Amino acid sequence: MAGGNRLRGHWRLFRHEAGRVAGPPAWVYVLLFAASQLIGHWSVATYGTVVVWLSNGIMAAALLQLHRRPAVAVLTACFTINLFSNLLRGDPGVLMWVNALLNLGQAALAALLARRVCGAALDMRRPRRLLAFGLYAAAPTVTVATFVGYGLVLLIRQSELTTVVLFNLYSFFIVEFLGLLLVTPILLLVARAHRFEGMTRAQAPEAIGLFGLMLVVTTAVFWQDDLSVAYLTFPPMLLMALRLSPTKSAVALILLAAITGTATLTGHGPVHLTRLAEVPGLEAVSPMLRRLGIYNLYLLAMVATVLPISTVMTERRQLETRLRARTLAAQEARRTAEDAAAARSRFLAMMSHEMRTPLNGVAGFADVLAGRPGLDAEAVRQARQIKESSDGLLMLVEDILDFARGDDTLTNEPLDLAAVARKTVATSLAAAEARGLKLTIDDRLPAQARFTADRRALRQALHPLVANAVKFTERGEVVVRLDRAGDGVCIRVSDTGCGIEPSVLPELFEAFAQGDASIRRNHSGVGLGLALAARHVRRMGGRIDVDSRVGEGSTFILHLPFERAADAIEDITPAVETAPPIEESDRAPCVLVVDDHPVNREVARIMLEAFGCEVVEVCDGQQALNAVAEQLFDLVLMDVRMPIMDGLEATRRIRAIPDTGEALSIVAMTADAMPEDVTRCLAAGMNAHMAKPINQAGLLSMVNRALSGDLPAARVTLEAEAA
Repeated sequence: MAGGNRLRGHWRLFRHEAGRVAGPPAWVYVLLFAASQLIGHWSVATYGTVVVWLSNGIMAAALLQLHRRPAVAVLTACFTINLFSNLLRGDPGVLMWVNALLNLGQAALAALLARRVCGAALDMRRPRRLLAFGLYAAAPTVTVATFVGYGLVLLIRQSELTTVVLFNLYSFFIVEFLGLLLVTPILLLVARAHRFEGMTRAQAPEAIGLFGLMLVVTTAVFWQDDLSVAYLTFPPMLLMALRLSPTKSAVALILLAAITGTATLTGHGPVHLTRLAEVPGLEAVSPMLRRLGIYNLYLLAMVATVLPISTVMTERRQLETRLRARTLAAQEARRTAEDAAAARSRFLAMMSHEMRTPLNGVAGFADVLAGRPGLDAEAVRQARQIKESSDGLLMLVEDILDFARGDDTLTNEPLDLAAVARKTVATSLAAAEARGLKLTIDDRLPAQARFTADRRALRQALHPLVANAVKFTERGEVVVRLDRAGDGVCIRVSDTGCGIEPSVLPELFEAFAQGDASIRRNHSGVGLGLALAARHVRRMGGRIDVDSRVGEGSTFILHLPFERAADAIEDITPAVETAPPIEESDRAPCVLVVDDHPVNREVARIMLEAFGCEVVEVCDGQQALNAVAEQLFDLVLMDVRMPIMDGLEATRRIRAIPDTGEALSIVAMTADAMPEDVTRCLAAGMNAHMAKPINQAGLLSMVNRALSGDLPAARVTLEAEAA
């Protein structure tokens, strides 16, 4: 049943009742049909022939554009007018009815085929549909009408098939075909003129000028009898097709047909300069009638050229308009996305800063309390519990921010993978020692080997794996093994913990997925660590596998396609004598702590004094600049976000101080810990970056590196040099 409905829809004759009526009302088609009949009678009475038969094209357009009832009314009225016209012409009784029925049938068949091959919209703006109408609707319809009509005439008159009859067949075909091709698409285009608004390149003055040029050239060419220059009418029409809408081009074609047809019928124009060939059997055919065949070919060529070009240009302009609109929409979407990305980056940076600042106080004081002598064992245990809780909160904050930040561009460099692994493992050493676990690195890579990789992505991939291994292992050990594997590197993180249930493995690397999400679970966490590890491994072009047995432990295997870089060269140059170490000098190391938050300054001061350092505290960049100008310091710990003068500007100005600024070690000690923050700090002239919250071990390592000259050299920017 559904297939039958579709078939009827494809081959229906009348417009669907739900479709919006387009074009003029029904009575206009009747008037146009009556006018075409009058023009035909006048042409036959005056010149003995018809140049173009428009009546069938008008009926076909009415069938395509009207609903059933008004369409039937128009066909009835047109059939009646056709009968009356045949009667006035003096056709015999049978031929009078045959002629009217053939005209009606030709219009109906043309409309039926057009609805089938041109689509429901009948949008003649599309060149493909215009071509389909000409080839698959108009041509077959006129062919059928030609052979059926003349076959009946020959049968009725009992005539033979002669050369004259064949010529008449050709003339009938070209006149009827030209009428359908000229009238029906033009009426459809005119009916949808609203669709061409804004689709023309020419303004009103240019359009008027083009119409005037076409009328002048056409009149001059077809109302003279000396030169065969019909081709001169093509350039103005092509200009109109290129610059005007199909509707205006169609109107121009009608005007051209009226001028050229009248001139040709009255014996003027280049058509009459054509020398006719001697064709046996056509002696009785008048030269005018034979030349009208040439004229019809000219008019057909004009229609077949102008209308397709006009529709192609309209479609191109429409596509250009859509492209411009989509380009603007894409640009707006890009701006919106960039604004959203910038807002997200600002939000993440702010959240990172605001979360790390209070954590610095919690973790710092817990670290100080845990190492204070004289505390009883219970107080030390409680202080360590605070420290572990703050470390867990910091890890959660970093995981959430890392997950929300997305994938950054990889920055590959030659790396000592074992050194990166040792630095990554160092953050979990305290937790492993508290559990009595052995946390080791098994480096099986060649000595001095370097591999091209992104340091940060590798650390972010390893860190959650090591932290999870420590968290889920009650006794035994955690081993990080590095080894070659084919053209890359294989890193295994193994533990002797509880293992992973097989049912959990398929979703193990999904965000917020957990092996035990019930309220009875033994371990905390939100399930971001493994998802982040897998994402960073994918970013580096590798893959991650899991080998786990419940109760026996787990092994996470990272297959990374790191290329081998040039090996490091072992330094065998003799040591250069240097000044005595700082601990042997007469003064204690002097450190300037620059931070606007008093808790942060106090934490840093207590830790530094425990190392035997002399500490000077200031609360903004301007005070730091004044302090450096007045006193000699071994190290400056510089916050970034501060009132009056921020840490970046203070660093640039310190570097500009003659003699003192260039050699001074300046380390960013800040809650701005995003990758772009690190880059910004180093670009301002700082030697290194240390993210809050700080701990005693990390701070001591940084102080020792500064005092021993082991910090990277400052990258003094042009802005700093200019200052």
